[in-house]
Amino acid sequence: MTADRTPSQVIADMRRWLERAVIGLNLCPFAKAVHVKGQVHYALSDGDDFAPVLADLEAQVDALLALPAGERDTTLLMVPRGFDDFLLFNELVRAGERLLARKGLEGTLQLASFHPQFVFAGAGEDDIANCSNRSPWPTLHLLREASIDRAVAAFPQAEAIYEANVRTLERLGPEGWQALQAGSA
Repeated sequence: MTADRTPSQVIADMRRWLERAVIGLNLCPFAKAVHVKGQVHYALSDGDDFAPVLADLEAQVDALLALPAGERDTTLLMVPRGFDDFLLFNELVRAGERLLARKGLEGTLQLASFHPQFVFAGAGEDDIANCSNRSPWPTLHLLREASIDRAVAAFPQAEAIYEANVRTLERLGPEGWQALQAGSA
């Protein structure tokens, strides 16, 4: 872990971010249901390089698939060491996507990511829209494709979520984001 945060504190940081930012601001309209039902699994990797983190990711993939979605629908794997650099973390995400492909899981699982320094392609570092994907810790997010399909069917304008998030974050502004105490801005 980092020198100043224990594993339980890292998990608490992520829960607070999920509750205050993702659910509280409705950045993901699908998150509340799985959170309320206790179907979000929080895991930590103590690795600080590609090989150990990818081994932890693979273990989390297997653990997720071993359980029914009603018990564990999604996994957040926090990586609090070694991937503070956003570009390096993006390389880790691509390696994680290749791992899912090698395991033949395309169409079964999807890998999303969050990072304290997240920047959308073509956006400036201080663009408030980046906060929609900024979390307290570098995080690999495993999602079940079937759950995504069900959520999108229930929310037919899923493509409008990004635009709604930008409007919400612009109204909130950097000071409002900081006041949430939900992650980095």
